[in-house]
Amino acid sequence: MDHGFNLGSLFWIFLIIVSLQPLLQQRMLTSARLKLMRALERRRGSRVITLIHRQEQMSFLGFPLVKFIDIQDSEQILRAIKLTDGEVPIDLVLHTPGGLVLAAEQIARAIKRHPAKTTVFVPHYAMSGGTLIALAADEIVMDHSAVLGPVDPQLGQRAAASLVRVVEAKGVKECDDETLIQADQARMALKQVGDTVRELLQGQIPDEKVDALTERLSQGHFTHDHAFGVDDVRESGLSVSTDMPREIYELMELHPQPTRHAPTVEFIPVPYHRKESGTHQRQG
Repeated sequence: MDHGFNLGSLFWIFLIIVSLQPLLQQRMLTSARLKLMRALERRRGSRVITLIHRQEQMSFLGFPLVKFIDIQDSEQILRAIKLTDGEVPIDLVLHTPGGLVLAAEQIARAIKRHPAKTTVFVPHYAMSGGTLIALAADEIVMDHSAVLGPVDPQLGQRAAASLVRVVEAKGVKECDDETLIQADQARMALKQVGDTVRELLQGQIPDEKVDALTERLSQGHFTHDHAFGVDDVRESGLSVSTDMPREIYELMELHPQPTRHAPTVEFIPVPYHRKESGTHQRQG
């Protein structure tokens, strides 16, 4: 009787431990991230804010759910900026595919209005709305291999600029009402985003370059996933550095990509120097 009770108790204890393990791991990661952010804040004398989007797994069905910039993101970042004294610099870590134009515009304008220096760190990529936010910062810090992207508006799965061009190519009489309505909305979206980009660039680059860069980024001259590297961004006149603090990479490690299978990329996660690398090669 006692033996059965003990086995049953062990079984339930095992189930409780298994069920609590993900929660405990998440809390440990959160604690480690906050500790690292605080260390970076002390070193740079700034407020650190992160906007990092990872692909997530839905808990029941297990299929991937890709995250984007949304209203909740903008509410949280605006609150963080509001809680920051005007004399305290802001460091924003961006890793995002983009998202809602409204949310990205709110964040960008709040960054632009902050009196103290604002710096955006892009360790890997900040596309679309992420690029819009980066344009508002006083300085952009990118990894040598990091990229930004175009900020041209998208209506559903279609580029706004493409909808306008198809009507211009076919003529109004050859297009149905639905296409004409979409093209009209596309024109408004292009103007709206163009005006926002122009506003954000004022004071960031020489006035004579503002219109040209606004046109290039927002009016549909590239596919939406086109990558602008460090050299491209520098040539546009924006202030760009590649002096990425090591803490930014460590923060990314503490935002792990959820997986439920063997990883597709593996490496020994320690720095390799020439002597060590050569030793490894000789041993192999």
